[in-house]
Amino acid sequence: MTVNNAKGPSPEQQPVYTDSYFNLARKIVRDHGDKQVTYAVFMRRPVTLAPKLAIDWLEAMAASRRAEIKIELLHKEGAWVGAGEPLLYITGQMSQLVDLETIFLQRLGSACVAAYNAYQMCVELPEVGFLAMDARHCAGAEMAELMAYGASVGSKKAQAKVSAKGFLGCAADATASYFGQDAGMGTMPHALIGYAGNTLDAAKMFHKSFPEKPLTVLVDYFGCELDDSLGVARYFSDLAQAGQLSIRLDTHGGRFLQGLDTQSSYAVLERNVPEAIRGYRSESELKHLMGTGVSAAAIWYMREELDKAGFDKVKLVASSGFGPDKCRVFSLAKAPVDVIGTGSFLPEKWSETYATADIIEYDGTPLVKAGREFLHRRPSAG
Repeated sequence: MTVNNAKGPSPEQQPVYTDSYFNLARKIVRDHGDKQVTYAVFMRRPVTLAPKLAIDWLEAMAASRRAEIKIELLHKEGAWVGAGEPLLYITGQMSQLVDLETIFLQRLGSACVAAYNAYQMCVELPEVGFLAMDARHCAGAEMAELMAYGASVGSKKAQAKVSAKGFLGCAADATASYFGQDAGMGTMPHALIGYAGNTLDAAKMFHKSFPEKPLTVLVDYFGCELDDSLGVARYFSDLAQAGQLSIRLDTHGGRFLQGLDTQSSYAVLERNVPEAIRGYRSESELKHLMGTGVSAAAIWYMREELDKAGFDKVKLVASSGFGPDKCRVFSLAKAPVDVIGTGSFLPEKWSETYATADIIEYDGTPLVKAGREFLHRRPSAG
């Protein structure tokens, strides 16, 4: 049986990626007599349940061993599950399950946290489309797949709950299917602009090589976001008027977008969304509203200037640090952004992704380590 690394270790690979004490426990159980056990799996923080990749791997491993296991999923995919609440129960022979815990948990926790974050982002900005641009931040193909799957679960939940646009796609071909796409989506890298020597020439090259693709031009390379945006829009005026041109802002947090500073950023928000700056705001919220980088004020300012020049159909794509908190502030500021490219649904604190499994029954007899009694099955009502 061959399993691609992105799908988890194969049966041949599994033992060397497993905590050694589980391998030792398996040998002991085989030597001294097997028992049927039930595991309860939980997390220490609220999550959005995204179990498919973990379950798929566990079922593939069970099939390779010709082992019978029973998986009781206690909540539907996409459900909110509270801290400490069992996500699922797994029942089978201890010798067939005990050494699978390590990898199963690896494939569960991080996807659930990514799903939770993606859902929060989509709900905060339901009129905005999202593009998953996390691949370069992932530690290999397996993590990239887990994160894409998690984002897709959170996105689908937001689409169902609040009719959000959600995630339109992702940057890599390998995980595009999670978002209903045949291939990855993208704009252009900063490297292409450096290669071309200026922003407009990079846009011309891109359009000549891929005339059928939507043209989204990255404009922060030379620190001239406004000038380069207007220059590109004038050159590609037909695309601009047809709504087929997008400008991507990716200004880093060390400087303001061209034409802005603290005072002018405040003035932009005062003109467009005064209510966003009238109440108490934390330091973090103020940065997202009118600080350096891609702030809400930067989006409003670029929208103003494009509209003033007659390019009201040019779309705005934003990237750079768009996690749940920044999305919430952009919602508060009603920032007129069309698409957000982000990898910030990735778990910020990896310790929050730790899933835990404990055996709660041995041959039908309830028994669990002290302090984990809350994992026992609850008597059914009536």
